[in-house]
Amino acid sequence: MDDEKGLCDILKDFFKIYGLQALIATNGKEAVALVKKQKPQIVILDIQMPDMSGLEVLKEIKQIDSSIKVIMITVMDDEQTKNAARQLGADEFITKPIISDHLEEVVRQKITELIGEDKTHA
Repeated sequence: MDDEKGLCDILKDFFKIYGLQALIATNGKEAVALVKKQKPQIVILDIQMPDMSGLEVLKEIKQIDSSIKVIMITVMDDEQTKNAARQLGADEFITKPIISDHLEEVVRQKITELIGEDKTHA
């Protein structure tokens, strides 16, 4: 979920390589509606989004389903913003420009956490 459609398309292609389905939203309201409808397991969310901030979207996502893993994307390496996002439930941060190896590592870690959580609930 990023207001840069080109980045969304790149990420969608990146996840397709790994056999993962990626859904795209380019603004906050669209992102929240998509989460309500599709219930994704992992959300990659830009902090700077039009119409709603990424922090507002994060808060709504966690209210919809607190188990959704949310990876925040930011151009700012601002500790105050990161702390606010952590308090709202952000699971991880990636700084732009996105390096695919780091993105892959973070997503794999979140998938592993989800698999582990599923086993503890079984």
